[in-house]
Amino acid sequence: MASIPLKPQYGPTLGRLLEPSWRAVRPAARAAAIVAGGVLSVFLIVAVLSLLDASYSHGGPVPFSFRYRGLYRTAPDPGGYVKVARGSHGQLEDSFAVAPLRMQPYSGSVTGAVPLRAAAYIRALQRRFAGFRLQSEGKTRITSTLAGYDIRYSALVEGHRLSGRDIFLLPSGGPVREGVVLEMLTSEHTSVAKPVATQGVLEKPLKTFSLG
Repeated sequence: MASIPLKPQYGPTLGRLLEPSWRAVRPAARAAAIVAGGVLSVFLIVAVLSLLDASYSHGGPVPFSFRYRGLYRTAPDPGGYVKVARGSHGQLEDSFAVAPLRMQPYSGSVTGAVPLRAAAYIRALQRRFAGFRLQSEGKTRITSTLAGYDIRYSALVEGHRLSGRDIFLLPSGGPVREGVVLEMLTSEHTSVAKPVATQGVLEKPLKTFSLG
């Protein structure tokens, strides 16, 4: 592609000014400069990509999707669908996982069946985690269109106490037997007034979570 002619009063260009110096550099030094430029370009691309959201979508009987940033895909826990997490010095700092939720047969409204399912789930958490401490449970609203059942706790994970928050989500409309559980753990100090995933890297996957 031909370059656009430059008016004399605006020349010479920076490239023409640097051309003699560039030609005077030894070939080995020029090659090293080209390689360094390529490495810098790759670094800049990776840096830009790290600032963009990643996303995950799942099909099947209970489809869902969410976006995340600052977390990295890792192997899900046995039976789980997906898990994104991050750590420091070999210790878990934050994790967001989605696992299947299967309700026992029930009659009547699902709102009466969910607390019974949660009681069995909490007993399973007590067996799963050392130092398990239940903080609260009850209905919660994630967004204007998505509500669920909330279980907040703390537990020892690899010898370190983390704050946990698991949320039952079921599709709307009619009696349902299958949904998902959002499983969240963080090293940040939390309270009942400011639960897990209301700040930090876990906020985005929770707030962007879509069911169906």
